[in-house]
Amino acid sequence: MKALSFLPASTHIIQELGLEDYLYGVTFECPSDKPKVVRSYLEGQSYTSSELNRIVSEHARLDQPLYYLDMDLLREIRPDVIFTQHVCNVCQIGTSYVERAVHQLDKQPKLVPLVPRQLRDVLDNMLTISKELAHEPFGHALVESCNARIDRIASTLRAHKRQPRRVMVMEWIEPIFNCGHWIPEQISLAGGWDPLSAPEGYSSPTAWERVKDADPEVIVIAPCGFDVKRTAQEAEKLYELDGWEQLTAVRHHEVYAADGQFFTQPSTSLIDGTELLAGLFHPDLFQIPDALADLVLPLAKARVAEGS
Repeated sequence: MKALSFLPASTHIIQELGLEDYLYGVTFECPSDKPKVVRSYLEGQSYTSSELNRIVSEHARLDQPLYYLDMDLLREIRPDVIFTQHVCNVCQIGTSYVERAVHQLDKQPKLVPLVPRQLRDVLDNMLTISKELAHEPFGHALVESCNARIDRIASTLRAHKRQPRRVMVMEWIEPIFNCGHWIPEQISLAGGWDPLSAPEGYSSPTAWERVKDADPEVIVIAPCGFDVKRTAQEAEKLYELDGWEQLTAVRHHEVYAADGQFFTQPSTSLIDGTELLAGLFHPDLFQIPDALADLVLPLAKARVAEGS
């Protein structure tokens, strides 16, 4: 069985399942030493969040893909199955593009699109991947482990009768985007409520006035594809917005930069992200796991200190 993973989430799931021996190719973004079959026209470039938004919008307007396949490598591997995604053509190569490309191959692989909208779908994808790789029991064990971690958070919140905190998870900085898909569910499971979110829907530009009106108690900034250092740098643009320092989250030093993978990679990373949020929303009840501590950074404390 030769499998290709055309999104980091499925690569991560395959690794978590212990089935990486079946993996023969990945994308340029995957943390794997497997051959890179998917490349990006933006690969190796450094853009600000506003520049990326402009480039992505222009590619979408012209119907130009941001990604492409190494067809020579694809023909050489001769895969049996390819895991693709059918959620966001901005984040990863889309299934429709892959379908057109594989028609050129002598051997037609099976395409398995992964279409998560909520956390339940992400767990189902774990079962789908394990089944396609003929190791379905591995998938059930991984799902049980994820559910146990989620249940620990829920039972702790119930035991302490903790009310949800008013929060915002920001998926982009310039322009500001709210959060969508499964992130509102992560927020709810972690003991929060984001009035600006779009459950199971797409994130979208959100007016600064709406953020001020919502006045979140906690703000988590986690742009798609950004690590915590880059997020912290880009977040400095927010400090100049009118009314920034009057927000409750800023005044109480509860603004954080977080690695985007915890919210935009539909794999076990979402469970990590939920645990991370629980630690930020209710630090008296939950401790951020040591393995995640370096992937979140408090921002408001330093900014308010400068302005005081």
